[in-house]
Amino acid sequence: MSTNLTPTKSTIDNLSGLYVITDTHLMNEQDLIAKVQLSLEGGAKIVQFRDKTNDSATKLTLAKQLKTLCQSYQAWLIINDDIQLAKQVNADGVHLGKDDDDILSARQQLGNSAIIGVSCYNDLERAKQMQKLGASYVAFGRFYPSKTKPHAPQAELTTLLKAKQSLNIPIVAIGGITANNAKTLIDSGADAVAVIQGVFATENIQVESNKIQRLFPKA
Repeated sequence: MSTNLTPTKSTIDNLSGLYVITDTHLMNEQDLIAKVQLSLEGGAKIVQFRDKTNDSATKLTLAKQLKTLCQSYQAWLIINDDIQLAKQVNADGVHLGKDDDDILSARQQLGNSAIIGVSCYNDLERAKQMQKLGASYVAFGRFYPSKTKPHAPQAELTTLLKAKQSLNIPIVAIGGITANNAKTLIDSGADAVAVIQGVFATENIQVESNKIQRLFPKA
């Protein structure tokens, strides 16, 4: 039976685990849902719908399907960059980059219970500011070479270590993460690791998802 997750302070504080991000270069509208389901079968806890190519109608259809799927696995659905789409499908939240809609606008439109994540690259001061503005989590990266964003700024492990000491919201690491290198980031303070290629470009999505999820300490 589907379970509607309404984020609360306590659950957001506990946001952790494998965080998968969709990529239209690795999946199309015909197989996206099936591939995400495999990652959820493997233990993914958060799904971010990131679609930079399809038209609005296709995005809406896929986002609605993802919302239903995530509910059935008690996973969170986050929409990349698009506050209105997040609102339309009653997603659990939105993820904002440096040039995306303002965090205060997102909070105003999506409400106090929405998860709002913000990209902070390698900038701890930005992360501190985003926390003050009400971010639910911050994301640092890229930590390793990334095919999705090859020119993204390099993030350092020391940034994770310092962030863990100075922030009280969850920390997400992103960028070139696989089952072989995720543990270093988790040990350095990442509460969740955001993965694209390391899950969706592999031969067995479910197995690779499970390998990464098992690296996290059990609650």
